[in-house]
Amino acid sequence: MSTQFIRNKRITVRFIKMLSSDFGSTLLNFMLASLTRLDYADISMEYFFNFEKIAYLKGQRPEGCILCLIRDRSDLVQDLTVFDRDGFSVSLNLYPYNPGHLILFPHRHCTDLRELHIDEQLAFHRILNLSLSVLDREYHPSAYNIGCNMGLNAGASIEHLHYHIIPRYPREIGIAELFAGKRVLVEHPLDSLERLKQAFEQLAAESKGI
Repeated sequence: MSTQFIRNKRITVRFIKMLSSDFGSTLLNFMLASLTRLDYADISMEYFFNFEKIAYLKGQRPEGCILCLIRDRSDLVQDLTVFDRDGFSVSLNLYPYNPGHLILFPHRHCTDLRELHIDEQLAFHRILNLSLSVLDREYHPSAYNIGCNMGLNAGASIEHLHYHIIPRYPREIGIAELFAGKRVLVEHPLDSLERLKQAFEQLAAESKGI
């Protein structure tokens, strides 16, 4: 009997013992149920929490610019604004990639970052720095994705210049992402809303000149 055969046999026995446990049984049932739902022609990440993003992307949204409506506090859109300053707003993303996913946008409607005046560029960088400090304090991420999609072909679904700030964390990919093609969101955007409103107010008052 070869050493490799014995090693494989031991691994198999351990695996069977693990599956026979309560945890193993739950894990196996979850994996099998997930695999039966996979569409191999279109494997995409979904949320366990339903944000109705499909309806949004298919055009079931109000007429006009979404961010201008948010700026004007219109009843036609859900307002997730956490902070306003110097002609810019900071809003939570209604369909966040991670908790604390923010959108920064100028109140003045523009589609190209080169349209921003010098004073607007400076104001943007101040509010960007403030946003990062707030997220550091509240969520303690290990990294960030920061950037904008400028133009429809670049992935912009809103024709109003805006930047995304996405907090990133170690070991984000879990079993749900691997087996079910779904992403677990651990904090509802409305909970993030109240949390970040208070944090922005507090840190802005502390910084004064930021």
